[in-house]
Amino acid sequence: MGSFSIWHWLIVLLIVVMVFGTKKLKNLGSDLGGAVKGFKDGMKDGGTTEEEKAAAQVANTAAADKTTIDVEAKQKS
Repeated sequence: MGSFSIWHWLIVLLIVVMVFGTKKLKNLGSDLGGAVKGFKDGMKDGGTTEEEKAAAQVANTAAADKTTIDVEAKQKS
């Protein structure tokens, strides 16, 4: 009595499809997948410390400064 057979699960699935419809179930599945993906990305970003993020930002700023040209410094006075 503790477990259901495959027929019980098929009947439950049929009732769920009849109540919600396939379009709503499809949207629910895509929303759930997006939430899981966002959670995984958040966990991946959560492993870095604030100091590592700040160091990466400083490195990106320094690299950008090397490629920019100051126009006023190139003019003759």
